Amino acid sequence: MPHPIRIGVGGWTFEPWRGTFFPEGLRQADELRHASRAFTAIEVNGTFYRTQTPATFRNWSRQVPEGFVFTLKGPRYVSTRRKLAETGESIRRFLDSGLEELGPKLGPINWQLPPTRAFDCSDLAGFLDLLPDDLNGLPLRHAIEARHESFRAPAFPALLADRQIAVVRGTDSEYPEIDADTAPFAYLHLMGTREGEPLGYPKDELDRWATRLRRIAKSREVFAFVISGHKVANPAAAQALLQRLA
Repeated sequence: MPHPIRIGVGGWTFEPWRGTFFPEGLRQADELRHASRAFTAIEVNGTFYRTQTPATFRNWSRQVPEGFVFTLKGPRYVSTRRKLAETGESIRRFLDSGLEELGPKLGPINWQLPPTRAFDCSDLAGFLDLLPDDLNGLPLRHAIEARHESFRAPAFPALLADRQIAVVRGTDSEYPEIDADTAPFAYLHLMGTREGEPLGYPKDELDRWATRLRRIAKSREVFAFVISGHKVANPAAAQALLQRLA
C-alpha cells in the first residue's frame, strides 16, 4: 500500500490570496478553516518568527479537520545561533510553547538553516542529538533544510540517516536539492511556480510532479509544500497536485 501524500502551501496569511484563493468577503479569522479544506497540510511560517502559545495551537487544531497536519518551522532563535550544538535550552523553550495541543495534527518540524551557514559536521551532529523523539509521549519528527552548497557532502545525509531525520528537498530553486532518503518520511519544497501559469506550473510539469510524489510514496510518507516562486499561484498548484493524486 502506498503511504500518504500530504500537499499544501507555506502559511495561510497572504494578502494577494484574498479574492484569488480565498473567496471575496471571507473573514480573515476563517482563512485557516478554508485552507485546511483545500489542502491536506500546511507548513507554518509563524513559528519561525515568534513564539506561539498553547491557546494558539489549540485554536488551530480546532479549526482544521481530522487527518489534517501542520508542519512547523523551528524558530529562528534556534536555527540562526552561531553554535547549533549549544541550543538545547532554546529548543526546549520552543517545544514547551504548546505543540502538544496539536496532538496527531502535528507533523514534522522543519529546522531551516540560513543560506550562509556552511556544513559543520561536529556542530550539526551536536544539534541533531538535542532533538528529542517525543514530547511527553507525543512523537516528534524532524527535518533539516540546508541551503548552503557545502551540505552536498556525503556526511550530511549520513548524519541524518543515523537519526531518521529527513532532508528538506528544495526543488526548482537557487538552493541545492539534496535528494537523499534519510527518514521514514520525505519533505519537499516546490519553489518554481511562475507568473503567467494559472496553475503555477505547466500541466505536463504537474503531471511529472504527481508521478514523482507517487514514486516516493511507495516507500515513505510524503509532505510536499508549494512555496516561494510566484506565490499568488501556489494554492492553485497545490490543489492541481491534489487532484492528480486523488
